[in-house]
Amino acid sequence: MIEKIFEHSLWNSRFVILLAVIFGLIGAVLLFAVASFDIYDTAKFVINTYLTHAHPENFHEDVVGGIIGAVDLYLIGVVMLLFSFGLYELFISDIDPAKDEHGEENQLLAIHSLDQLKDKISKVIVMVLVVGFFQKVGHTEYNGALDLFYLALSITAVAVGLYFLGKVGKH
Repeated sequence: MIEKIFEHSLWNSRFVILLAVIFGLIGAVLLFAVASFDIYDTAKFVINTYLTHAHPENFHEDVVGGIIGAVDLYLIGVVMLLFSFGLYELFISDIDPAKDEHGEENQLLAIHSLDQLKDKISKVIVMVLVVGFFQKVGHTEYNGALDLFYLALSITAVAVGLYFLGKVGKH
């Protein structure tokens, strides 16, 4: 009898995961909102710059940096969404609305193990790092051929890494 009560309580303790799911979703919404405001501010900056015919010295770098920063936040928001959906499906229940009319689930959100969740999240995190890398590259000053050579090597390394990341999980 005590064993049955304990096992029932232990099994129901999985619902504590709902805290991570709910706050992960809140975090995703906040990141999407902040990124959207960043895009709005960048658009406002561009429109004001063209209307006033005042072109700041680093105009293009500022615009690209603002947009890339927003993309970075959107990608982190996607990580939070995948994290929330994955935890919910792993510990609580399948998400029924994610299935189509034939009962087949959306493969984007289909997560059946912690390894699948980790794989999906890690791929998005790598993309966040790549976007962050290119944001830094855009604000770097190059003072010679050696700097440009290092830039070319780093871009090649990123490209090779993305190529092999795309091969993971495919036969």
